[in-house]
Amino acid sequence: MSKYRIAVIVGSLRKDSFNRQLANALARMGPPDFEFHQPRIDDLPLYNQDDDGHQAAPVLRLKGEIAASQGVLFVTAEYNRSIPGVLKNAIDNASRPYGQSAWAGKPAGVIGASIGSIGTAMAQQHLRNVLAYLDMPTLGQPEAFIHAKDGLFNADGSIGDGSKAFLQGWMNQFVAWVKRHSA
Repeated sequence: MSKYRIAVIVGSLRKDSFNRQLANALARMGPPDFEFHQPRIDDLPLYNQDDDGHQAAPVLRLKGEIAASQGVLFVTAEYNRSIPGVLKNAIDNASRPYGQSAWAGKPAGVIGASIGSIGTAMAQQHLRNVLAYLDMPTLGQPEAFIHAKDGLFNADGSIGDGSKAFLQGWMNQFVAWVKRHSA
């Protein structure tokens, strides 16, 4: 495969989200044969099973972007010890109607940043449970619970020296995971 297209689902809508910054910095750490894009999830309607027969244009757009990707990188915030509602809504919309999930079989990675000392550990665990049900082979190791503190990002948006080696190692494992599972 000449190029691997990776859908990066950021589980935060905040303009200056640590997780959007992390997603952008991680994309810069990817190899040249990987292309990262962030599908919109802020315009999706709330999932309603009554709409399964006539999904809204933003839902169809998201499903198309996932289908066109060889892997998915979830970069999530943690709200009240779980995944943000906007992320769950995107997952639910793109998984329906039953039997027509855009997620099925897509290799995934899960990471996130928070100002809390355990990063997004709880949100990541909850998300992994959802991804297992959706039949997404998900990178298990290394886990990455990123503590968003001074020095995590350089002024240019890249990862600071204190976390660079670890996050490059994580990205290398994610890349290998996608290559192994996207065939």
